[in-house]
Amino acid sequence: MTANRLDGKALAQEMRREMAKEVSDRVAAGKRPPGLAAVLVGENPSSHTYVRNKRKSCDEIGMANWLYHLPGDTSEQELLSLIDTLNADPAVHGILVQLPLPKQIREEAVIHAVTPLKDVDCFHPENVGRVTTGHPRYYPCTPHGVVQLVSRNGLEWSGKQVVVLGRSNIVGKPLALMLMQKATKANPAGGDATVTVAHTRTANLAAVCRGADVLIAAVGQPGCVTADMVKPGAVVVDVGTTVVDGKLRGDVDPKVTDVAGWLSPVPGGVGPMTITMLLYNTLRAAERIDGSPSEPT
Repeated sequence: MTANRLDGKALAQEMRREMAKEVSDRVAAGKRPPGLAAVLVGENPSSHTYVRNKRKSCDEIGMANWLYHLPGDTSEQELLSLIDTLNADPAVHGILVQLPLPKQIREEAVIHAVTPLKDVDCFHPENVGRVTTGHPRYYPCTPHGVVQLVSRNGLEWSGKQVVVLGRSNIVGKPLALMLMQKATKANPAGGDATVTVAHTRTANLAAVCRGADVLIAAVGQPGCVTADMVKPGAVVVDVGTTVVDGKLRGDVDPKVTDVAGWLSPVPGGVGPMTITMLLYNTLRAAERIDGSPSEPT
């Protein structure tokens, strides 16, 4: 058996074409284009790459975007002042503050400072709470990318045994919450699945993973999911991205392709979907902020 490929790159291109049409229609109707402001503090090479890719993706679909690059010694108050300015700017619909931040800036203070309506990363406690209760304003980008990647390939979540390997606030926790919830009109990404959250301290981890119809690996440990941990024919989604000897490696060992029914590659799987869902959230934010009747605040 060789696993079918969950091609995030191809799906991201398809979804971006859909969003480009939405942006074009919006502008033709006399509205300003959706706008994403990215804030980068310091010279972290990975952060520069991420922001550059996000801005390139904005350009591809006609979305306005701006980069605010601040020096590494920027104070917390200086950054918060910039965020206040962006919160008040009607041309800006989404604000992305690239993490990690320098040590002198509290991540929590920055997350709280971005107004929830422009929090397209879905990190603000208000937006996290809405996801938790099944009334999302936006979905977190990587979890939503995982949901879209599986669903748009015609695979089911409902009734499946899902194991989420990882418990981070960015991926593991919100994804587990989304997948266990009931799918409704207000919560279309609800998975109606039976979800187990596992991690590095889980007893009998291999056995837990083998019970999964869908296994999602999001721990940041290259190759930690081996073939003996996967049920034959299972759907395996690899969220891990770690640079090893100059190459990007996922959490899933390459030999898993001989066991799994479906497998997302690294690179080219979840990564392109994460950026795509950031664009999706910015477009939804523009509709909310500018008063679309279909997008309640």
